[in-house]
Amino acid sequence: MRAISAEAVAASPLSRDWQPPFPLDLRRSLGHLARGKGDPTQRLTDGALWRTAPTPDGPGTIRLRRTDRIHADAWGPGGPWLLEHLPSLLCADDDVSDFSGVLDAAPHPVLSEAWRLCGGGLRFPATRLLFDQVSVAVLEQKVTGIEARRSWRELVWRFGSPAPGPAPSGMAVAPYPADWLAIPDWEWHKAGVDLSRRRAIRAAATVAARLDQLAHGPVVNAVRVLCTLPGIGPWTAAEAVQRAMSGADAVSVGDFHLPNVVGWALVGRKLDDAGMLEVLAPYAPHRARAIRLVEVGPAQRPPRRGPRFSPRDYRRF
Repeated sequence: MRAISAEAVAASPLSRDWQPPFPLDLRRSLGHLARGKGDPTQRLTDGALWRTAPTPDGPGTIRLRRTDRIHADAWGPGGPWLLEHLPSLLCADDDVSDFSGVLDAAPHPVLSEAWRLCGGGLRFPATRLLFDQVSVAVLEQKVTGIEARRSWRELVWRFGSPAPGPAPSGMAVAPYPADWLAIPDWEWHKAGVDLSRRRAIRAAATVAARLDQLAHGPVVNAVRVLCTLPGIGPWTAAEAVQRAMSGADAVSVGDFHLPNVVGWALVGRKLDDAGMLEVLAPYAPHRARAIRLVEVGPAQRPPRRGPRFSPRDYRRF
């Protein structure tokens, strides 16, 4: 784990207040960034949301509190960068101005009720750190969520940086590209990451600077470039741009469970990827938002008729 100076840890925070000029369900919107309750890079505790990030200026921690506006405190070398990009993190780049019209044109009670429950405030954040989101999305490829979250925690704790400031216990900053590239094979193996996923992360790490530049441009360009990288396809690209670039129309095609989740919620039956895309087509350019509304709302879930997909422990191989 990278060292960070005691001065950076103990220093008084920089602060910024920001009032979103739109409804914002902070917990549900930024909850899309968290990988489980034990994610070392994001915690919700004592009414505050904490995040760490490997910013271009160094490791940073940010704490968000909601009052009549959103108050942010930031620590570490990356603190100023996090405050500068606070509106993007708080979903200011996600345009929902036409979504009510989309729902009117293709009404569905599940989506309308979920949209009402979140006060019209379910939005997509933009961390503007595309490689960071690619790395965790790759870890989630073709494994259970339990497996992916365990690998993420272990790698962040072992090869990331201490969280600057008074962050909750167990928090850390995700590794930088050079840190990912320096992880030896046996450490990947100990973390339960197979060869194909470690190769994909390494390939992305070699062009990380270029990826983070793309995070400030059109989503379609970022997806196109990501899909040219070894081991990265439409699913991984969509998962990354949803979080790094407010990609509210990026559908995670190729997900093991998602077509059935969408199918049972919106049409009451199983679907494959093609069927899911057909059902979601009327909701463009908000197809990923429609999926999130299904996930957070009171939608019908697929029936459990078969055995669950069991986690595999690659460390035994």
